[in-house]
Amino acid sequence: MEARLIFRGLLVIVILVLASYLVKDLLDQGWVDAQVRDQGPTGVLLFVLVSCLLGSVGLSRQLIAFLGGYAFGFLQGFVFSMLAVVAACVTTFIIARSLLRSLLEKRFTLRIQQVDRFLHENTFTMALLVRLLPLGSNWMINIAAGVSSVRKWPFFLGSALGYIPQMLIFSLVGSGARIDQFWQVAIAMALLVLATVLGLVLYRRAGHGRAPGQPPALSVARDSPGVTQE
Repeated sequence: MEARLIFRGLLVIVILVLASYLVKDLLDQGWVDAQVRDQGPTGVLLFVLVSCLLGSVGLSRQLIAFLGGYAFGFLQGFVFSMLAVVAACVTTFIIARSLLRSLLEKRFTLRIQQVDRFLHENTFTMALLVRLLPLGSNWMINIAAGVSSVRKWPFFLGSALGYIPQMLIFSLVGSGARIDQFWQVAIAMALLVLATVLGLVLYRRAGHGRAPGQPPALSVARDSPGVTQE
């Protein structure tokens, strides 16, 4: 049974990575212009599905939000990119918990225990704060949480709320790139700094003064603008 679960988990990951490799060159502004913008519900569905697929194997949520803003404008871009990113979080978490847990628990027992201690006591709050701060790999946090004993619904809800500031900001940046409004992009960058400072202040209060790089969940590599190889 254990070997079967490991095989199924690895098979799912391989399929996701291969599928992402085949479409990774599509998710750019040229592809958005040709396949997504002004394509109605079909373009929206295609954007959400492709973004979810790539996000589930490591594509930066900031890039997804940027392209959402570029494709649909600020508000609609924010909504559709949020759908894709939250769906990617749930997908990665469920795959890690149901198919990869037994394999990863043996190889990373200490780190998983550290993630448990970090997120388990107040899962909603800590997931919220981790997402507010641009520290750590969004993808790796999803995997670590899935393998640990973290409660899934508080983790999903905290993650979704924590995504909002950066997703709003990068959707705004994307919509500014679409119409070439310098001040719109500049305001978004200022808001990014403010959101980061707010997250840092809240994190220090919730973490009793611990530095943001100390918790193990934040020690992995930063989000990258493409599919990661972590």
